[in-house]
Amino acid sequence: MHAQVFGWIGSFVLGIGFYSQPARGRSVIRIPLTCFVLWTLGVVMRWVANIYGWHWRVLFVLSAGFELLVILLFLTAASHHKLPETANGKQTKPRMELWMVSVLLSTVGLLALAAFNFVECLKLAMAGTQRAFPHALDQRFLVLLAWGFLVPVVWGFSARWLPTFLAISRPGSRTFGAALILDLMGVLFGVFGWTKTASFLLAAGAVVVGFALHMAQRPLGHAKVQRIHLSFPSFIRLAYARLTITSFIGIWAAFLDVHGGIWGASRHALTVGFAATMVFAIGPRILPHFAGIYSIFSKRLMFLSLLLLQTGCALRVCSEPLAYEGILSFAWKTLPISGMLELGGVLVFAINIGLTMPRRPIGLCTNHRKKPRGRGFSRLIHVVT
Repeated sequence: MHAQVFGWIGSFVLGIGFYSQPARGRSVIRIPLTCFVLWTLGVVMRWVANIYGWHWRVLFVLSAGFELLVILLFLTAASHHKLPETANGKQTKPRMELWMVSVLLSTVGLLALAAFNFVECLKLAMAGTQRAFPHALDQRFLVLLAWGFLVPVVWGFSARWLPTFLAISRPGSRTFGAALILDLMGVLFGVFGWTKTASFLLAAGAVVVGFALHMAQRPLGHAKVQRIHLSFPSFIRLAYARLTITSFIGIWAAFLDVHGGIWGASRHALTVGFAATMVFAIGPRILPHFAGIYSIFSKRLMFLSLLLLQTGCALRVCSEPLAYEGILSFAWKTLPISGMLELGGVLVFAINIGLTMPRRPIGLCTNHRKKPRGRGFSRLIHVVT
């Protein structure tokens, strides 16, 4: 879980964050590169400590310290943004939209998560006897990780990008705000150990955000699927369907889980069925533009990666409660198949992105648009839309 969320999705989010920041001299390379090195070292150290146990007490503290330091460096770099100037030269503070609020909440959640992780790793290194958080503590850590960081950041960028990408209406301010409040309350209840109450609040937030983002709305025009596979809108909607499903599995787990199978299915549906699917769908849409490349290498590989990921996730989510809770012994045999399918999806996605990067940049193509200018998130949004 740590390698998946910190090492992959966390790196993806930090990369987008640094890309969206305006260039400021040498710091434009120095700070992101430093953060990349420290973040990668932190993830690798934690992986080695958990799997092999080699000097795990030292590696736990160093890993958590590096990750916390990266978050602080990222926030420091982001705080140096200049406000836009008016005609008379005065700086004005722009009105913060709800999607920005959601991304800001996720950033606060990431900072809280890194601080939580550092403190508990330090305690574990000093007095612990095993290389894992106790179950009760782990439950609080995971609700902060999943619903305090992952979910708000995906909601935020969904609210900003999906109206354009899917040709649907802009999110309803009141319903989207209500979803954020429900999610925040659910995270707070979960962190304080009131798991059952938290599960209902988080499920309510997942349902409300679907209405806020108009996931069931018919397109008002043509979805932006140029240079990507036509299945893009379907997989986006499927990801949000997975989010609703995982929230209800969470209620089931809060009341009936005995051996961890239901909780495992709930988390897998969230991290793979929702978050990873959004990365697999949005990535081919925006990553080539970040590198100044015209389009993804292969639309078919994009579809295949999403199909393998979703098939493996569905098999895992259906099988894990049956296997771990002792309901159906045959389900144990399907779990390795689900893992192989998901690994296949990840490899296909990585190959497709890897083959995209060496292609000719937009500026070298005969049919290209002028490179957009701007600052911060406005430049980012202009590029991808």
